[in-house]
Amino acid sequence: MKHISPFQDHNFQKVFLLITLLVCSNIFCVNAQSQKKNAEKEKNRRILINNGWKFYRYDQNAKPDDLIYDVRPDVKDEVDGRPADARPTEAVKISASQPVLKAFIMPTGNRFIKDPAKRYVRPQGDPGSDHPFVQFNFNDAAWENVDLPHDWAIKGPFYEGEGTIIGGGMGRLPVQGVAWYRRKLDIPASDAGRSVFLDVDGAMSYAMVWLNGKLVGGWPYGYNSWRVDLTPYIIPGGKNQLAIRLDNPANSSRWYPGGGIYSNVWLNIESPVHVAQWGTFVKTDNISAKSAGVHLKVVLDNDGKTSGRYNVNTQIYLASANDELIGAPVAKIGPQNIFLKAGATDTVSGSAIISHPQLWRPLPEKNPSRYIAVTSISFKGKMTGTYKTTFGIRDVRFDPAKGILINGEKVFLKGVNQHADLGALGMAFNERAAQRQLEMLKQMGCNAIRFAHNPPAPELLDLTDKMGFLVMDEIFDTWELKKTALDAHLIFPDQSEQDLRAMVRRDKNHPSVIMWSFGNEVGEQYTGEEGAKVAKRLYATLKDEDPTRPATVSMNYAKPDMPLPAVVDVISLNYQGEGIRNGAAYAGLKGINTPPLFPAFHAKFPDKVIISSENAAALSSRGEYMFPVYEGNSSPIKDDMGGDPKQHQVSAYELYSVDFGASADKVFASMDKHPFVAGGFVWSGWDYLGEPTPYYSSRSSYFGIIDLAGFKKDRYYLYQSQWRPELSMVHILPHWNWPERVGLITPVHVFTSGDEAELFLNGRSLGRKKKGAYEYRLRWDSVKYEPGELKAIAYKNGKKWAETIVRTTGEARKLLLSADRDKIHADGKDLSFITVQVSDKDGKMVPRAKNKIGFSIEGPGEIVATDNGDATNMNSFAAKEREAFNGLCLVIIRAKAGKTGTIKVTVRSAGLESQSILIKCAPAL
Repeated sequence: MKHISPFQDHNFQKVFLLITLLVCSNIFCVNAQSQKKNAEKEKNRRILINNGWKFYRYDQNAKPDDLIYDVRPDVKDEVDGRPADARPTEAVKISASQPVLKAFIMPTGNRFIKDPAKRYVRPQGDPGSDHPFVQFNFNDAAWENVDLPHDWAIKGPFYEGEGTIIGGGMGRLPVQGVAWYRRKLDIPASDAGRSVFLDVDGAMSYAMVWLNGKLVGGWPYGYNSWRVDLTPYIIPGGKNQLAIRLDNPANSSRWYPGGGIYSNVWLNIESPVHVAQWGTFVKTDNISAKSAGVHLKVVLDNDGKTSGRYNVNTQIYLASANDELIGAPVAKIGPQNIFLKAGATDTVSGSAIISHPQLWRPLPEKNPSRYIAVTSISFKGKMTGTYKTTFGIRDVRFDPAKGILINGEKVFLKGVNQHADLGALGMAFNERAAQRQLEMLKQMGCNAIRFAHNPPAPELLDLTDKMGFLVMDEIFDTWELKKTALDAHLIFPDQSEQDLRAMVRRDKNHPSVIMWSFGNEVGEQYTGEEGAKVAKRLYATLKDEDPTRPATVSMNYAKPDMPLPAVVDVISLNYQGEGIRNGAAYAGLKGINTPPLFPAFHAKFPDKVIISSENAAALSSRGEYMFPVYEGNSSPIKDDMGGDPKQHQVSAYELYSVDFGASADKVFASMDKHPFVAGGFVWSGWDYLGEPTPYYSSRSSYFGIIDLAGFKKDRYYLYQSQWRPELSMVHILPHWNWPERVGLITPVHVFTSGDEAELFLNGRSLGRKKKGAYEYRLRWDSVKYEPGELKAIAYKNGKKWAETIVRTTGEARKLLLSADRDKIHADGKDLSFITVQVSDKDGKMVPRAKNKIGFSIEGPGEIVATDNGDATNMNSFAAKEREAFNGLCLVIIRAKAGKTGTIKVTVRSAGLESQSILIKCAPAL
């Protein structure tokens, strides 16, 4: 028999080949996985750690732990509802009567203290290491499960009545107290030798961080983003327990501050040699259609124990709307060579030219282009990390004669002030909720935001960059003098440099930020040269961080001949331009009283741009109209004029303001009379929690052009008529459901972007009227009510421009639903805002309806909150049942993370037809 080798057998060959391929493939996979792990080890990682936290807040009547940041003064005779423009007072001097942890926390901010001699040295010891909450083996199973961002107070309950621990000023919600957050961290053994940082975008307040039982650091000011270095305390490959303590005092704010870790938290794992926190600065110059100069400064840290020579390369790309790199690099900087000593920090700088740059343009343009600079660090030819910097190319000039010029074009500031809360969502930042606010403001014609009086969430500035808003970025409502007993004046002397530098470093590359403000209505306005000395220190600090933008302080008291205005680059006036408590209706009111001061400041500072950083402070409740109606163009709220002291509502005729403020009409006239003013910011764009002037028994403000739920007040259309003159629009107020007023005088006002209008009642013309000089509404003040139809036809330059009709409705018969978006993403964050309208049989909104509405939901979603915009309503935002307020109600829906499908929301009300709406949940992006 002939012997056949196995290798000559075809079946054997096939099997052998298959085995060989599998073995080789396995070896390749193992090698590839090994290479991937090694590459991952070298790659800097920024990990969002918002999920999986445990939360505990001490009961109001329980004594919290004694791990305090610092002692505080006793609070005596604090008055809720103190006038917003009341003079700040001296700080109360105190001394520590018990152990405090301040000395252990202050070194966290050393990077932001320029003078090394002034930096803090951490004392010996590990305070709090024996506290059970910081221990790995502590059983926190009974604690609440939460995801971040988180506001512990927003679900309530509201404090009602007088003498409560939290009054109307801070929103009547339980923001006060001490609370803890705990989370386990998974740090692989492969990360040994790398730098590990915890980045907190916002925590309210007096935050202190422990890791594995060791006090790491913290940050007392509740509005800044900050970082602590976990590296010395991490156990790579072992068990790591993170614990964060917050302490939020009552009497610490003039508005709702929220409570908790209200913004994103990140874990940054980096090579020992890396770009420092907020360590890049992009400047642009010589901007033309053909080219633009780009200058990049990069700050590098070497946290390692070895010195070395590193290469730094930067490639610049055009950015997409989703922050992706588009195409090939448009410019390159480097390579730059730098020798970094162990434990040292150093800087490299470089420049490039971008040909035919796409400019960042503000509203109403639709193309605010942005770029991304990708900086890579390498050692001996091996990349050790990358860092991305998003920026825009735009030329911003502040010209005293022409105003603010962006890319050579004059831009008049049509701005609003915005506080940080998101209404029924509280302080817990949500990008979609913030985007919704900006979208509605943009539709009104707004082009600028002043973030009052603290830095916003970083994602909010990303939105203003992408949408083309101009921003005044602000910090400090108080310096050394106090407005409330326990506000930030307590930490200002020790913390102000760190807070100011941190804000500027974080935000300086945002193209939407065109100016800085480092104080709002501070008490140091009253103290002459002493106050100016504080201002000069802050100004110098800010300009040291960013010499490219103007810096200012918003002033409601300082006069042209006082020293403080001389310090700043831009004259930023709160209410003083229009005059404070000025005019016949405001005569005799107590408080600051000044004539219109735009001319005086302009004469004193002809080389400075003037803006109105706060104006109006008008008040109204959506859909509430009171009689008689003031005959002039602006009046303070009085019990018998514009205000209802029993129901605590304010008339929506939009003629009324706080004592120190003015109506929109009065502000428009002041601006038109002083064309050298570069524009301003209305107080406020949206209603916000807290500061419910004039009725401090309420929960939220009356200032907004848009109410707390996101429903437009009549004032919205008044601003739209002035800020969007190209838009064909006309708006009638009030509604026309007044059965108790048949035959009684019921004034009708019309807002229009046209220049005249004719009003009809049940087909009869009530006359055609034309706007006069410094008139911004058309008024028919002698109309006698009869049910039926009001129609307004607006004209512009003699031609028909717009038309609208308001009708008397029937009784409430059904509910109608509409969603701002009928498709959301199942990422656990995306939201749909659903409006519920109480309607008559014909689908018209019943404008005085207050029916109780119940909400239910089916499918992969949850009800996050409900609201109706009524400042007096004390029903929890988490409630699934709520009364409509003047025909409208809101329910906010969130898709559950990872759960796709269809959400069905149903609303019911006794005696009315129920209604449902479907919301699709798409996979997360």
